[in-house]
Amino acid sequence: MDTRATDVRAMDTPVIDPRTTVGRVHLTVRDLSGMRRFYEELLGFREAWSDCRTVFLSADGLYPFHLGLTADPGAGHPGRSAGLYHAAFLLPTRRALARLLQRLIGRRVGLDGFSDHLVSEAIYLHDPEGNGLELYCDRPRDQWAYDNGRLMMSTEPLDLDGLLAEAGGEGAGSGVDPATRLGHVHLRVSSIGRAEEFYHGILGFDVTVRGYTDALFLSAGGYHHHLGVNVWGSRDAAPAPPGSLGLRYFTVALPAKEELERVVRRAAQRGARIEEAMNHGLCASVTLRDPDGIGVMLTVDRQPGRVSAAGWRSEPRELDGLLRSA
Repeated sequence: MDTRATDVRAMDTPVIDPRTTVGRVHLTVRDLSGMRRFYEELLGFREAWSDCRTVFLSADGLYPFHLGLTADPGAGHPGRSAGLYHAAFLLPTRRALARLLQRLIGRRVGLDGFSDHLVSEAIYLHDPEGNGLELYCDRPRDQWAYDNGRLMMSTEPLDLDGLLAEAGGEGAGSGVDPATRLGHVHLRVSSIGRAEEFYHGILGFDVTVRGYTDALFLSAGGYHHHLGVNVWGSRDAAPAPPGSLGLRYFTVALPAKEELERVVRRAAQRGARIEEAMNHGLCASVTLRDPDGIGVMLTVDRQPGRVSAAGWRSEPRELDGLLRSA
């Protein structure tokens, strides 16, 4: 039994700013044009920025991005390794989810399953290169149930007929609702204890749900989860080899420069692997690696709200100077 999670809970752990969210997932893909067709023409995401090798997509074609795709035709399959279990896109309403489901059914897109998680309703599928996806909508927070202060989540059958009835008779629309965003990221990890030590004990996400066997859910600000981790098929797995298909990194969107500096300083003090600091024009970022080598990019935007991505760039930033300024 992995007992390290108990040790973490006993520690004086930090708390990340409650306004923190996840921002985007960035994938390495073999067939960039095919993957673009799936995400743009089938799901309805829009290009926000691109060059000859990378495209960033969002639900409305603006920054912040929700998904990145970078082409590497020679990338290898990661095999049984830690990495992405699924990226979960949050639709703003039940009707928006129903209309997207209606569209996917009409386009004969293969679907993996449907679940009612008590706090949300979810549809599961994979993209053409096997990356797991969840499309979901939340129930209102005042309908979430708690047991002795612990959030109740479960996996129950979804009322599919009831959901589809929500779409109405207006047709399936053009794809994902423009208010859609990345709601959470679910990871395959090698150890629940080590993952909790990093995401809870170092980054400061709250543990919200322990009720699932061999899985853990964490969030900021009382959300049901911004992060999920499991060892369902990855216990003691090795990190993905360099140059593998799949997850390059995901972003944790922090609300202020001071919070970025605070989290990075704490990560450095606790021995986390810090890779690089970057200036992207529209945001600043620092990339860490979790215990399984999964890239976690901490970001803070220069200005709030949805903006044109025309000013996007990537320039190295001095990490030592960032830490000294904290």
